[in-house]
Amino acid sequence: MQVHERIGAALTAANEAGRPALVPFITAGYPEPADFISTLKVIAETGDVVELGIPFSDPMADGMTIQRSSFEALRKGVSLKWIFDQLDAVEGGVAAPLVMMSYLNPLLAFGYDALAERALAAGVCGFIVPDLPFEESAELRDALEAKGLGLIQLVTPATPDERLQKLCAASRGFVYAVTITGITGGGTGLPADLTDYLDKVTGMSSIPVCAGFGIREAQDVAAVGRHAAGAIVGSALVETLERGADPGAFLESLRP
Repeated sequence: MQVHERIGAALTAANEAGRPALVPFITAGYPEPADFISTLKVIAETGDVVELGIPFSDPMADGMTIQRSSFEALRKGVSLKWIFDQLDAVEGGVAAPLVMMSYLNPLLAFGYDALAERALAAGVCGFIVPDLPFEESAELRDALEAKGLGLIQLVTPATPDERLQKLCAASRGFVYAVTITGITGGGTGLPADLTDYLDKVTGMSSIPVCAGFGIREAQDVAAVGRHAAGAIVGSALVETLERGADPGAFLESLRP
């Protein structure tokens, strides 16, 4: 099994157990760097796959919640190298497959080959890079796939069918179906026409599809789960951490 196939296997196992998969997102090192690993372990106990956000100064796909968390983590010294060092020190690993969500600059600065090597050693299975167009992604994808890691592609309701097919075929681990044409953290919930869009993406993809942006409650997870393998929960979880509330209890509350 390629390393990236652990992601799809975890999502499929959740579905076979009769529930939508849950993919929680946290900003690495937020709110306190010293609590990063303990927070990650709690989240990985409930999440089927965990998305680790790499703090970045200009997270253009993210709304204010994740921007705030990114700024705080950077202010407290969190970097990609620091995150790898923390993951390397985890005894026995983390319960769920890890996916790193990062904008391109930190990855470029790290170097693609070194990135793939460190990620593999740290237990990371794949990457999501929102500001890397598919047409410019071959170099990173090749470096990751040489180590068995995957590059997860994002699609949106505005993606034309021909391009959608191409992105689904290129994605590894899962296809990230953005539910809205906007940024993360919106309070308006899920769009009414989500059903047809998710059915279309799922129909085109040979690997699981997970939907993200705007998922805040158990009813959102259930709605997504009827048409996709899993739901990605980001801003609502980061807000939970911001309040100092229990992230494990919040994630349990999302189970339909």
